[in-house]
Amino acid sequence: MHSVFSRLTDFDQDVSRNIVSTAQDQSLFDDLTEDPAEQSLANRVEAHAKSRAMQSTADVIHRPFENARWSNAIAWPFENRHANRYSDGTYGVWYGSESVETTVYESVYHWYKGLLSDAEFTRHSVVAERQVYAVHCSAALIDLRDVVDEHPNLLHPTDYTWCQSVGARIHHEGHPGLVTRSVRRPVGHNVAIFTPNVLSQPRLISALTYRLESDRVTVEKEPGIPWMTLTVPA
Repeated sequence: MHSVFSRLTDFDQDVSRNIVSTAQDQSLFDDLTEDPAEQSLANRVEAHAKSRAMQSTADVIHRPFENARWSNAIAWPFENRHANRYSDGTYGVWYGSESVETTVYESVYHWYKGLLSDAEFTRHSVVAERQVYAVHCSAALIDLRDVVDEHPNLLHPTDYTWCQSVGARIHHEGHPGLVTRSVRRPVGHNVAIFTPNVLSQPRLISALTYRLESDRVTVEKEPGIPWMTLTVPA
């Protein structure tokens, strides 16, 4: 397995994160007084509570949406752990892609598989709303893109056993994450990040609608205007 960890890449760019659409959370400081002294105190208290990557130069009272963006786009998988390709569920892993298109292929697969796991799902028309964020990632990442042909289990479509052993070592040794080819879109690339400290600047860049009809999912950027059409996974 040593060859899997032999290459690092200096990764410093925006990646796209595609998530279920959620309402914006209200800030804890929405009703904070406008007294400058109290605002200053709140800023100092929050600075101690937040990670370095999340800290901002904006006044606390002006940051309700910034906090919501951080929670929705970055913090969620670290606070709500579950088993996935590179985690057995005992630690969080954040996933992003090099393009919005790759996030669509990845998320449509998992969304549809989630529908199939619902005992009440009958394959009728289903509509879902999604949000896509741009998030900056700056880290030395383990680069798996050139070794997946030698280690095809890294791209196994359903069996995550070997990938989870790779993820366990990355987590145990404290590496920030990895970059690899997309399983659902071979021309695309994904990052798997094991710490929020290398993620910053979340910005909402797109709202998407997924429409499942029979064996196809139509993706809309603008209401009623198809942008992408994908065949549902077998």
